[in-house]
Amino acid sequence: MSSIIRLDRDGPVATLTLTRPEAMNALGELGDGDAVAAACAELAADRTIRAAILTGEGRAFSAGGNVKAMLAGEGNFAGNPAMVREGYRGNIHKALRALHGLDVPLIAAVNGPAIGLGCDLACLADIRLASTKASFGVTFLKVGIIPGDGGTWILPRVIGMSRAAELFYTGRVITAEKAAEWGLVSEVVEPDALLGRARALAAEIAQQPPYQLRATKTLLRQGQSVSYDTMLELAASTQGLMHHTEDHHEGARAILDKRPAVFTGA
Repeated sequence: MSSIIRLDRDGPVATLTLTRPEAMNALGELGDGDAVAAACAELAADRTIRAAILTGEGRAFSAGGNVKAMLAGEGNFAGNPAMVREGYRGNIHKALRALHGLDVPLIAAVNGPAIGLGCDLACLADIRLASTKASFGVTFLKVGIIPGDGGTWILPRVIGMSRAAELFYTGRVITAEKAAEWGLVSEVVEPDALLGRARALAAEIAQQPPYQLRATKTLLRQGQSVSYDTMLELAASTQGLMHHTEDHHEGARAILDKRPAVFTGA
């Protein structure tokens, strides 16, 4: 099987592309977790990157796990129950944790089906844009397994418990238009406009001060699991640091001068 991910840079914007089109970008091959984690670590360490895009090569965003490999008991699905369990932890979950922990704002450009694990991957992005050819489903029950990729934690936070439960329990696959109606994606565009729209949005995000941008994403993530009082304390501590940056001074001067700010990460 081919490598699962490629990292490309274009100025302050990076693109992570799932690169297994012959298998609809399915994950689960041994080493996939390490590959995704390495790409995310490289991206996070590059302080010139201010926004990133996650997309799929070919006609799918990601079909999730490789059903043929599941049936054959190959790759991540090989061995006894304990080995399969550790395969999830040490491989698939490693990829998911890396994407979830990424402090760079992440846009999912969902170009085609995002099914099972593929839907979970899309939901780990901060913003989701979809092609009219995209579709979304968490079809684990249809193949006789349970949601094993953290989707029962992330999907209710994106679309609410009732709609998440409906998708999990029925295995239904919804269109991009329905996904937009439910708040799963922000925007639906024609296929040939998807990456351009994602890059334009990433470029707009990339105009913001880089340290403040990453800190804002961190606060957004922390805000999902801490009390309001705790969030206020975290915000106060972070704000105290930001007031001592040159980018804060530049932003304030730009407002008073009535001109666009030029943020440098200082």
